[in-house]
Amino acid sequence: QVQLVESGGGLAQPGGSLRLSCAASGFTKDYSTIAWFRQAPGKEREGVSCISLSDGNTWYAESAKGRFTVSRDNDGNTASLQMTNLKPEDTGSYYCATERLYYCSPYGHLVSAFFTEWGQGTQVTVSS
Repeated sequence: QVQLVESGGGLAQPGGSLRLSCAASGFTKDYSTIAWFRQAPGKEREGVSCISLSDGNTWYAESAKGRFTVSRDNDGNTASLQMTNLKPEDTGSYYCATERLYYCSPYGHLVSAFFTEWGQGTQVTVSS
């Protein structure tokens, strides 16, 4: 059974940084991507970034490019999202997700409806 556990959320000031982690367990070889989504109050869940655990390919939403960096740990089942130069509009609940046979392409786009395995989420608040 696949399980995803996020950690690392919290409060940051505008311009500050936070690092989120997603620890995955129960992966088989069919699970090779960890994706990050966020959801602000009253808004739809949106894709932020993803990483292929097999080859390290990454994808970023336009809002994340240049500020967020997704990475994978050597154990192959942990992904992190380093967020810098945070803005108030980055506030929301952040979720990691995975889906069997989903591949993170640098030219793709994240759609939350494609994912069936989700973590519980971690709150990120950017405020002065």
